Amino acid sequence: MDRKEKIRNYKETPLPAGVFRIRNNVGMKSFVGSSPNIPGILNRQRFQLEHGSHPDTGLQKDWDELGPDAFILETLDLLEPSSEPGYDAAEDLRVLKQLWLDKLKAAGELLYGKS
Repeated sequence: MDRKEKIRNYKETPLPAGVFRIRNNVGMKSFVGSSPNIPGILNRQRFQLEHGSHPDTGLQKDWDELGPDAFILETLDLLEPSSEPGYDAAEDLRVLKQLWLDKLKAAGELLYGKS
């Protein structure tokens, strides 16, 4: 496979969209979010936390106090890629995130404010 073909294949490969969680294993509290690009958002969340710029101040405070070893960044659920042209996953992601929030709340999980 030549370089141009590899680049084209990479660009045409759909990104994994879904719901993610940052879980504080000490305080048993979670931050839940969704994104059309799970690997990208997990990287962004970690970067923000490591540099003290995460928008959820409670999560940032706990990260600063407990350190990164007290947290797990994980994917909770992925959307199946759609073959529909012009498909926008935003509404499906919103619904999927809400389902996870409801499930975690029902299980007694504490959530950070911006979840």
